[in-house]
Amino acid sequence: QVQVVESGGGSVQAGGSLRLSCAASGTRNSFNTMAWYREAPGKEREWVASLQSGGTTNYAESTKGRFTVSRANAKNTIQLQMNNLKPEDTAVYYCNAEFLMVVNVEGATVRRDYWGKGTLVTVSP
Repeated sequence: QVQVVESGGGSVQAGGSLRLSCAASGTRNSFNTMAWYREAPGKEREWVASLQSGGTTNYAESTKGRFTVSRANAKNTIQLQMNNLKPEDTAVYYCNAEFLMVVNVEGATVRRDYWGKGTLVTVSP
């Protein structure tokens, strides 16, 4: 069973930085896409940034230029460098890892994705 674990959350003042990490384990496959989402109090979960296996990165408008998602050295591990943090960045940050799983001898694949339990980021004014 694939497990996804986030780490690196904490409290910081506005303008500060934090680095989050996400590690997916329990599979021999390499990820297809890994992404960060966040859920602020009273709001729906929103997409923050993603990294595709080929290296393509994408960012939400609210984080573009401040956040950087990158691959870490360990397999199926990514990081999210967050700079110039704002109070509105306060949220629980979740990592989602998507894999292509082979389901039969012919090599057919299906997409399976897995969520971590989240890590809290608090930015004070």
